[in-house]
Amino acid sequence: MRVDLIQSLQESLNFLKMEELRALAGKFSLVEKGKKKEIIDRIVHFFKTGSIAEEPKMPDVSRAQRGKIYPLHPNTLMLKGAYKNDLKTRLFFKSLVGDHFHFTAFGIDWLNDRWMRGARTTYQEFAQMWQAEMAKRKSDPVAPKEEWAYINFTQHLLQIHPKASRKMLVDSWEIERQRHKAIISKILEKDL
Repeated sequence: MRVDLIQSLQESLNFLKMEELRALAGKFSLVEKGKKKEIIDRIVHFFKTGSIAEEPKMPDVSRAQRGKIYPLHPNTLMLKGAYKNDLKTRLFFKSLVGDHFHFTAFGIDWLNDRWMRGARTTYQEFAQMWQAEMAKRKSDPVAPKEEWAYINFTQHLLQIHPKASRKMLVDSWEIERQRHKAIISKILEKDL
């Protein structure tokens, strides 16, 4: 598939709902589970290469031992299966960071990236990373992820039409979604 078509496909896939992405992945016998970006990456890889990408495996060193209790303590390792995104953990992080702490996509992405690389981190190290990243983002804001097409679309639309109603935003979004679904259909028809 041509590079420009791959780019268009990747961009347009961001506008699909999760159930639509899962259905499309299933149509090509691709793994349907995971985050939106993971499913999009699988589909794009398939159309770039004609092959199914091998699923990355999380190293055992990143996983919690079954049945073992990992206390919430600054020096405790944050391991897959033991770490929880819950009220108790949020309150613990507030004790490390301050009341302004909240779970963020960049924090979860950072943690998942470290887990996949087999790099171990403690709750204190996570708290320090989170504080540094938040300070950096105050002076240098980061755009929403590409797969957050709705947020990107509505922010752009509100820049053009600052007084747009909720109905206008929702209706405009649905028109844009349908436009991208049509682009995907045309690209897939050409390739199949």
